[in-house]
Amino acid sequence: MPATYKECSRAISDAVFADNWTDFGELNQTPATKKRLAAYYRGFETTVELYGETYRAIVVHSSAHDKRRHQRIDRLLKQKRKDLETHCKKISTGPFYCRADAEAAAEKIIKATPNSYHKLQYEIREVAKYPRGRPAKGKARTPIGYEYLLDVEIDVDVDAVDPMRLEAGCFVLLSNLSGKQEQSQWPAVTLLELYNNQSGIEQNFGFLKDPVIVNSIFLKKPTRIEVLGLVLLIALLIWRLMERCMRQHLERTKSEIRQTKTIG
Repeated sequence: MPATYKECSRAISDAVFADNWTDFGELNQTPATKKRLAAYYRGFETTVELYGETYRAIVVHSSAHDKRRHQRIDRLLKQKRKDLETHCKKISTGPFYCRADAEAAAEKIIKATPNSYHKLQYEIREVAKYPRGRPAKGKARTPIGYEYLLDVEIDVDVDAVDPMRLEAGCFVLLSNLSGKQEQSQWPAVTLLELYNNQSGIEQNFGFLKDPVIVNSIFLKKPTRIEVLGLVLLIALLIWRLMERCMRQHLERTKSEIRQTKTIG
């Protein structure tokens, strides 16, 4: 489901808020490597409404988070922190000559926080002021007054950022297999496995859109374009059938395809 749909973000928010995930485990078919770890999946079933129709929706969270999304979140937090630091400097221009003024400035900073991604903690330090000159030997210095400095500490609000990062690792699968019998025959984890096995379909698209074939053919009539598409689909079907027969033969005879080199 495209992320631009409001129903997509709503379904993901509901899944994160409910926190009632079903563990799917690791569904990788190829062995994991150090650079490419196996993703761990979990899902949450709900429904979405599109154009007056209700569809079965499976919110899937993958441990292999989208790095681009998390980098965007990191940039957002960095910019928000920078804005917050600028905001604090404008208000907490000390020193303050009484504790009440420092506390008022701190409360003003907290109330006027421009974002909800950070938490503010402040500490008021009391600094003694002494008269000029060197004190007499053996006598303690007596302060003539006190100043109050406001130290503001900015920390990331984990309760606000963690759900946002969790949502960044989610996507939504749609299915019209929404009946009770269909849901039992096609559980969420099975649909996710079918979705992950679409590499073969992508290879088929690459065959149909091969520029060597498509770019060298120019057709004007829509009927001829349809006929060309049908011819390409039949050719793809024959090609996949030949591959299947070859794999079955190699498996049956327990043989391998050997690459021969020609010297000329």
